[in-house]
Amino acid sequence: MTKPSAEQLVIAISSRALFDLAESHKVYEEQGLDAYQQYQIERENEPLCEGDAFALVKKLLLLNTMLGQSRVEVILLSRNSADTGLRIFNSIQHYGLDISRAAFCGGDSPYRYVSAFNSHLFLSTDGADVRQALDLGVAAATILPSRTSTASDETLKIAFDGDAVLFSDEAEKVYKSEGLEAFASSEKQAANEPLSGGPFKPFLSALQQIQMEFPVGEAPIRTCLVTARSAPAHERVVKTLRAWNIRIDESLFLGGLDKGEFLKAFNADVFFDDQQGHCDSARNHVATGHVPHGVANN
Repeated sequence: MTKPSAEQLVIAISSRALFDLAESHKVYEEQGLDAYQQYQIERENEPLCEGDAFALVKKLLLLNTMLGQSRVEVILLSRNSADTGLRIFNSIQHYGLDISRAAFCGGDSPYRYVSAFNSHLFLSTDGADVRQALDLGVAAATILPSRTSTASDETLKIAFDGDAVLFSDEAEKVYKSEGLEAFASSEKQAANEPLSGGPFKPFLSALQQIQMEFPVGEAPIRTCLVTARSAPAHERVVKTLRAWNIRIDESLFLGGLDKGEFLKAFNADVFFDDQQGHCDSARNHVATGHVPHGVANN
């Protein structure tokens, strides 16, 4: 087994985000741990159905095939024991996913291993685990239930909200405390002052490094900023990304319009937003991750 490369993009994902474990979890909640263990052992050769983040993981791993080298690694983090987790690893093999590293925590939260694996992103269905990973300084999101289907093309499309996700929540605090007019005035005055980075800045930066390894115009990755901002508050965002030397393929300044239809038009594989209301709308159209960070989640 080779040591993970410092240049790899590392994604940590919970078993319940990768696979549909709803039925298994129901057994655990209604009948207890012993019944759950027996249920999984009896079915360990039955592949689990795909979960809400399965298609995203598949596209991320496909980048390795396209580049002919391992630039993306996916780590499985699970509250299962190794014994009950055997069904999960058998399912990984069934779908041909190149996932070999895992932490099975026997009922405890696996979030503490997120940093140990040098993860750039943690995806889970457990909001408490996600919050703890964010506290460690790792980009993290709660994958929400969604019945949407991902496009069949091979291009990986990831959309981000701005404030409290890519950027800090400093501007959003002004909006929350003083209102829209004060927010617009403050952002216009600070147009030449780059915003501080939010929790997803390092992930976006690492993703862009992979984009740059493909010939110009041929990268199978597209990123999109989808923000409620509009003019004149757009200028600070543009200049912040310029100062970071980070390029976003598409930017949507929606001025408060509902984001769902625009995310559907972009055909996002996943969208990350800090506000639950935006997430509830978005998940009707695309896979969505709630980022419980910033003033909107205090």
